[in-house]
Order: sequence, then structure tokens, then C-alpha cells
Amino acid sequence: MTETIHPMNITIFGATGKVGQALVREALNRGHDITAVVRDASRLKIEHERLHVVEGNLLDPATVERNAKGREAVISAYGPKPGEEEELLEAARSLIEGVRRSGTKRLLVVGGAGSLLTDDGTRLMDTPSFPEEWFPLAAAHADAYVIYSRSDLDWTYLSPAAALEDGPRSGNFRIGIDRLITDELGSSRITIADLAAALVDELEDPYFVRSRFTVGY
Repeated sequence: MTETIHPMNITIFGATGKVGQALVREALNRGHDITAVVRDASRLKIEHERLHVVEGNLLDPATVERNAKGREAVISAYGPKPGEEEELLEAARSLIEGVRRSGTKRLLVVGGAGSLLTDDGTRLMDTPSFPEEWFPLAAAHADAYVIYSRSDLDWTYLSPAAALEDGPRSGNFRIGIDRLITDELGSSRITIADLAAALVDELEDPYFVRSRFTVGY
């Protein structure tokens, strides 16, 4: 007999991106109540009686505080536009400050894969095959991860596989900590839907509190 999960009140930042929308759908499908904080409400095409859409700026700690207050958890799926990678650091600081002020302790963040370790102990972003144009974003994600890891919140940081793909939700994936997960052919991949499933699994049944984890096939 499976344990019944208590429905939670959750705030999600970055809900209009592909990962954010997948998280909203996954959490709604599991019976949770969602407040989605977005810059432009017209970009979120999901409608549900348990979804409340609020316009606000993640980079403003007061906005974070207001929308995190009274919630059981805050999730960030925020990703910056190309050329604005440094906003990731500003977003990390704003989230930590605002969530702390709100009295909510649980913060879950979808980050980057670049700082995961390959088999020889090298960070993925430092390997010769890592695309040069992705390096600024990977470096910003790595710096943001350090900021989260030094906070006093009950944070969890989810690094995806190297390739984040469109595709179905299988619910069948492997979980790791700091090492990139690859298949027998050396490929590292996960669908956005399964990434969302993994994060909501962690939300409902916390295991990686104050730590990072990763998922892949």
C-alpha cells in the first residue's frame, strides 16, 4: 500500500520556462496547490483551479518573501537569457534572502549540469568536448550552487543530466549525487518531464536536504 502524500502549498519561480511548466504540471497532477510567480502571466498557458499565477520579479527579495510566506516549499526553475548569466547569482541571493525572511525553510532549485564530475573527476564544464558557448551559463550555475550550499535554509539543488530533452515522463531514471550519470554508451540525458518528476519526488519525500543530486537514464 502506497503512502498518501499530504497536498502542499508550493511557490514556483520561473514557471514559464520548459522546466518550470513541467514542474507546475507534475505538482498539480499530484494534488499540490501552486503559486506561480512569473514576469509575464500571459506566457503561462496552464489553467487549473489549484494554480494561482502572480506577476513578480524573482530578483526582488521582497517579492520572494511575499510569495513564499505561509508556503511549505519554494521551487526555482529560473534560467537567464543568453548574455544575462550573472542574474543567476542575483537570483540565488534574492531567493535565499526572501525565503529566509518568509519563515519558509525548504528551497528546491533546478540548476546546471556543468559542475558535475565526469569519471576522471573533471567537472563536465572543464572537459574538452564541452561547448564553449555554454561555458558562461555553466560557470554561473556553478557559482550559484556555491551560494545555495552556504545558506542556512533546507535547500536542495538538482543538476540535470548533460542533455535535457523533450520527451515523455517515464518515471524510470537513476539518481546520483555529484557525478554525471551516463548510460552504457556514455550518453548523459534526461527528459524535462522526468526531471520534474524527480524534483517533485524529492519535495514529497526529502532525501537530499542541504545537498545536491542529479538524475539521468
